[in-house]
Amino acid sequence: MTQAGRQSSPRNSSGRNSSGRNEAKGGTGRSNAGGFSGRGGSAGAGKRNFTQGEGRPFKASKPREAAPFDPDNPSTAGDYDRGQAARPVKPFRKPGSNKPGFGKAPGTPGALKPKAKPARQYGSKAFGSERFGQNLGPIRKPGRNRGPRQEVPQSDLHDVDGVRLQKVMAQAGVASRRVCEEMILEGRVEVDGVVTTELGMRVDPTSAVIHVDGIRIQLDETLVYMVFNKPKGVVSTMEDPEGRPCISDFLKNNKNKGERLFHVGRLDVATEGLLLLTNDGELANRLTHPSYEVPKTYLVQVRGPFPQGVGAKLKNGVELEDGVAAVDSFRLVDSTPGHVLIEVVLHSGKNRIVRRMFDAVGFPVERLVRVKVGPIGLGDQRQGSIRNLGRQEVGHLLASVGL
Repeated sequence: MTQAGRQSSPRNSSGRNSSGRNEAKGGTGRSNAGGFSGRGGSAGAGKRNFTQGEGRPFKASKPREAAPFDPDNPSTAGDYDRGQAARPVKPFRKPGSNKPGFGKAPGTPGALKPKAKPARQYGSKAFGSERFGQNLGPIRKPGRNRGPRQEVPQSDLHDVDGVRLQKVMAQAGVASRRVCEEMILEGRVEVDGVVTTELGMRVDPTSAVIHVDGIRIQLDETLVYMVFNKPKGVVSTMEDPEGRPCISDFLKNNKNKGERLFHVGRLDVATEGLLLLTNDGELANRLTHPSYEVPKTYLVQVRGPFPQGVGAKLKNGVELEDGVAAVDSFRLVDSTPGHVLIEVVLHSGKNRIVRRMFDAVGFPVERLVRVKVGPIGLGDQRQGSIRNLGRQEVGHLLASVGL
């Protein structure tokens, strides 16, 4: 098509923005029902035209009236904003109010037991860098009544020729000297039974009795504390005239082999498990004395099935030839066809007491292992091995007998 033909074409006679097209559409430029102007319109093109219909101004909706806020019932404010009716608010109920016994005075029958307050947590733990003794739980003290503690002025505990308290604690492995100072200021340290908060206090390491968080610090480096996992067939003596295997045979490779040690308590030849070895005579005497009631934990294997009621009988007491004996606790650990594994805890130190008690109820012991004495347990210690107790373990052990 020639150039003149293109110009005279009906499609291009007035260009793309032909006024004829706009008039046919009824406006200037493109428009839609929403009132938005097109690109080729007059001034104001591209802006929203707030008109509805023919010349009627846009009428905005009336804002919803806000209901007055009720300070006695603030939970209904959201309902007013949404234009809804106020919903009834449920009365406040204290946690645990639906439990039986709620509201009864403590100590009355059926009343809820009061929750124990959690122990205060400190930033630094005494002997926190040691491998053993991290999970021994709270300090267990003997139940003996020793009378009221005497109040002693802190000035009377000060020894001019002694060593600073924080230095003694640091040398004993409690923590660094700076952390020990924080422990003293927090009131966590006792010297001879008196809480001290003075950083300048000096003590005599050879005679002072120091506790940190209730744990006794053993300052005498000559004292030895060990735990031995005795195998079956070993005699609980240091020497045996009959030539049977004894404790000293397992101390040959130990650095304390020349030390005169006491074995705390005894285990018969057929019984396995934990034996404490020490040269601390006072501790050995208290651990074996019945008045301190140091608990001992045993794993007992007997033939099954084990009927109900036998455990209650052992807890209530069994008549033996030397008197009545009872266990402190009884727990069924495992059961396999023909065998039952039971855990018992008792504080009696009589000879072969566990075997005699199970014989009395008609279930002879097949295997017996002592796994714990006081706060000290075997854990994963290999049978026949001997290890030294950590300082924290020693502190718990001393505290259990009032040392």
